[in-house]
Amino acid sequence: MKKVVITPEVVAEHGLSESEYELICDRLGRTPNINELGIFSVMWSEHCSYKSSRRHLKKMLTKGERVIQGPGENAGVIDIDDGDAIIFKMESHNHPSYIEPYQGAATGVGGIMRDVFTMGARPIANLNALRFGDPSHPKTRSLVAGVVHGIGGYGNCVGVPTVGGETNFHRGYNDNILVNAMCVGHAKKDKVFYSAAKGVGNPIFYVGSKTGRDGIHGATMASAEFDDDSEEKRPTVQVGDPFTEKLLIEACMELMSTDAIIAIQDMGAAGLTSSAIEMADKGGVGVKMNLDKVPQRESKMTPYEMMLSESQERMLMVLKPGKENLAVEIFNKWDLDVAEVGITTDTGHLILTHKGKTVCDIPIAPLGDDAPNLKRPYAKPQELETLKNDPVIDPIERGTNYKDIISILITSPDIASKRWIWEQYDRSVMGDTVQSSNSGGDAAIVRIHGTNKAVAITTDCTPRYVTADAFEGGKQAVAETYRNLCSVGAEPIAITDCLNFGNPERKEVMGQFVRSIEGIDAACRALDYPVVSGNVSLYNETNGQAIPPTPCIGGVGLIKNLDRYASLSGAKNGDHLVLLGNTTGWLGASLYAHLILGHDKADSPIYAPPPVDLMAEKNNGTYIQRLIRNRRVNAVHDLSDGGLALAAIEMAFASKLGFEIKGSADIPVYAWLFGEDQGRYLIAVEGNSLNPILSTAQGLNIPAKKIGVIGGDRLIASGAFDLSLHDTHMEYENWMPDYMAD
Repeated sequence: MKKVVITPEVVAEHGLSESEYELICDRLGRTPNINELGIFSVMWSEHCSYKSSRRHLKKMLTKGERVIQGPGENAGVIDIDDGDAIIFKMESHNHPSYIEPYQGAATGVGGIMRDVFTMGARPIANLNALRFGDPSHPKTRSLVAGVVHGIGGYGNCVGVPTVGGETNFHRGYNDNILVNAMCVGHAKKDKVFYSAAKGVGNPIFYVGSKTGRDGIHGATMASAEFDDDSEEKRPTVQVGDPFTEKLLIEACMELMSTDAIIAIQDMGAAGLTSSAIEMADKGGVGVKMNLDKVPQRESKMTPYEMMLSESQERMLMVLKPGKENLAVEIFNKWDLDVAEVGITTDTGHLILTHKGKTVCDIPIAPLGDDAPNLKRPYAKPQELETLKNDPVIDPIERGTNYKDIISILITSPDIASKRWIWEQYDRSVMGDTVQSSNSGGDAAIVRIHGTNKAVAITTDCTPRYVTADAFEGGKQAVAETYRNLCSVGAEPIAITDCLNFGNPERKEVMGQFVRSIEGIDAACRALDYPVVSGNVSLYNETNGQAIPPTPCIGGVGLIKNLDRYASLSGAKNGDHLVLLGNTTGWLGASLYAHLILGHDKADSPIYAPPPVDLMAEKNNGTYIQRLIRNRRVNAVHDLSDGGLALAAIEMAFASKLGFEIKGSADIPVYAWLFGEDQGRYLIAVEGNSLNPILSTAQGLNIPAKKIGVIGGDRLIASGAFDLSLHDTHMEYENWMPDYMAD
């Protein structure tokens, strides 16, 4: 290999600043060679080092009664009783999915599943949180098609159900779509595997697919903003093979059933580099590897290429001496590559050899926890005005009618049915999906195989709230997942997060990030709902235009008895509709304000989003769980986008029954229908349960009021609208297929 001269241009091409390069030289006591520079560049990238974020992430609540493993491992681990553990995490694959939507999304799914099964868990559910640009943007339709096909193509082939998620559209994502993938797995809590490569003289094994040239500099690309030439980064996108992933899952599970493994790590961002360094750093050891032994898909690969490749479906593991033949036998049986590539040492260094020469010798500490930890400046948020309920925002005064408003809301890209998307995902493979969040309720429910208990899973974020007020928006994202879990009768246990923001070098973006974390943490502490894993995705920005701040939250809860859970579709003819929670008609940053009042326009004033009363959230959610356990409710739906009107309409769509509701005398009809006050639930109850529910709520200081009845084929709100259930449902269902068919 021709020697590369390290010039300032070469340093810049690796995403390193001049000061960072000087720090590398200082840590090494010399100038690095090109292999060492490449390794530093990926390990010090934002994607791997979290150099802008980790000082703030440490503020978060990460411990709890059911937490077995919090942040710092491949995924979080929680206890769900009976010796069972749930292992889960959410991660981003944003930049690759914009450049190459099918492979970017597919490898995002594959990567997050590896994070879960590398810890000993069999994946039991996938979810996703997707954000696309304006539907009218010329790229949006093809990006939607590619991403959805990539998610379905990978997940369906591996045989893991995709049970839920969310899809939003906004012009702020025109040039930076978000593809956040979440995976949930099940393991026995005494069979959880970790990544710390403890001990000296232990063999290091490479298993899975061969290494190619795909994905080189993927981590660096994910740590830089886009520009007009971003399409040229297509070669940095990895190529996935779900069939190999399935074999890898089964082979790893088989080896995990023995006592052969000391540590195991998937090769994700930065590939062989990050997996080797993270294992060594956590275990307090050094690593020596012979790159000649790395299984290679292409000829004449250089050490630089092998170490930085992000080829998919690969794992690195440290085995107990004497177990080498067992591992080889198992991986050969599953027709996967397997090779002993190195050994753990007491040097504290990463030493690489190739063709008899040492091509890298660098200390591990500066590549791990001792990497740069930046204290970036950030802007303080501005005080926001509250949107008042007055005639200027009354639809009748504005010369419109409620029928048209409902039509606009239910056919808006964020609200309209996403059936076109989720029907492309296999939701029932493995046979344990009780309900998906797309078709059955506010959260997906997946049975723990062979038992009568289940986990409930959801993802959520409302970027327009975070844009208006990052602290309240962060709180609300956590509270929304909490409500979704409570709505199906689950005990909320813990969250994972995927924090998507723009360029942290800009004070306003860093301010959004910091305040969001503080809001998330406030909610986690008040709700006893810790963060156990997560991901930070920064530099989601093109030519200086950042995405809307999008701290996506994935929540997991426990249903101890599947005879006691709730759905959205269980309402019966003659049921009473009860609105639980405090209603003031808050319209600031609401869907109504954005779509009907035009507050989403760039020159519109920004009003405060609804405040989140965390004590009320906990009290109301606990009461809903209690009602479901006692079989007092037939259907439950939390109130979110579009307020009461859309919650009632969505319940009607699910139950195929109409309703008639009547408003409150002290709140304007439009505010009562479309206000987005937080912490609220709509419940359908039978006559003999109505008074006990209302009286108990009163005793608990929880606002609760009967607002209507279920039945018929009309959607009626007194003084506002009287609509056909069938026709309205068709409007809701037809937007997405009509859009994708154009």
